[in-house]
Amino acid sequence: MSDAEWIDVGSADELGRRPLQQVHLGKKPIALSCQDGRFGAIAGACNHVGGPLGEGQLDGDYVVCPWHYWKFHRTTGEGEPGYEADRVPRHDVKVENGRVLVRAQPTTKRNKLPHPPHPLARALEPHAGPPRVLGISTTAMDAAHPRTSTSELLLQAALEHARAGLGLETRLVKLSELTFRACEGFYSKSAQACTWPCSITQLDSQDQMDRVYEGIVHWADVILVATPIRWGTASSLYHKMVERMNCVQNQITIRDNVLIRDKVVGFVITGGQDNIQAVAGSMLGFFAEIGCVFPPFPYVAHSRGWSAEDMENNVRQVEASEELRDGTRALLDRCLDLSRRLRAQTISGAKIPRGGRKAHHDRRS
Repeated sequence: MSDAEWIDVGSADELGRRPLQQVHLGKKPIALSCQDGRFGAIAGACNHVGGPLGEGQLDGDYVVCPWHYWKFHRTTGEGEPGYEADRVPRHDVKVENGRVLVRAQPTTKRNKLPHPPHPLARALEPHAGPPRVLGISTTAMDAAHPRTSTSELLLQAALEHARAGLGLETRLVKLSELTFRACEGFYSKSAQACTWPCSITQLDSQDQMDRVYEGIVHWADVILVATPIRWGTASSLYHKMVERMNCVQNQITIRDNVLIRDKVVGFVITGGQDNIQAVAGSMLGFFAEIGCVFPPFPYVAHSRGWSAEDMENNVRQVEASEELRDGTRALLDRCLDLSRRLRAQTISGAKIPRGGRKAHHDRRS
């Protein structure tokens, strides 16, 4: 065996002080681990989307990828139990004269088990029938002890108008009835770590954010989002939802992959506090960034002002207001009118120039 096949990666004393680290054989990243004085070396790129294994952590004998938590044995490169055949290459490693030497050529080959694509990853298909209307209620409440939500009350009026009055297909998603994890900041680790569908959705079959993704990206033509005002901003569930929708926006920046085209959004905003325009502006800004469009006068709102602490009267006022229900129905009509015109003209082509925001494509093999 030629000495040229082995590469000196550093002092054994120095490298042995850390259980896991990323070293390089030339330009090739290697996840070098050390337990009880025994070194292990496996390829540094995860099988999933190429996460840097050496920047992760050890869980017993397994290297945990810092991006999406896939695991590979630190010396054999094999996947965790049940996924042993999903492996990354391993490299021989030895210590001579106080130096750690890693063999340049791997002892085993990389093997990626075939994983069927997530249902959300299917191609976008144009919808040729009448517009479909999705309502999203972001009010937080205890399902076992429901209360009246003024924003949801108006949203229901609009959906009933679409369904019973116009004969359209509708869906209602209540975030309070879904169990879904908060965004875990994969994008903050690396732009490429934020995937479509969301990595949480792919990894956690119990995560119900897929219902929101399905409705917004694949199913709906018109979307109405309803929120109460909470301390001058939209509800906590609204923010939890849109943070998880970073994966939709990031696809544009990372891949130049526009998932949302010609979808029309309107908003229903109610609360006992003022700040309607700031809440509306924030919501408009986010949905514009993911590719949605808006009708004239894109939101209906109601607030009795900062000093109106008698919330029971706020509920009664909205319940009794035919003007607010008519206004919300009219908002839906404006959304539908724009949706029909957009879909008839197919304004969005295969390519949508996005000035001022550069798409960063993944150039890794």
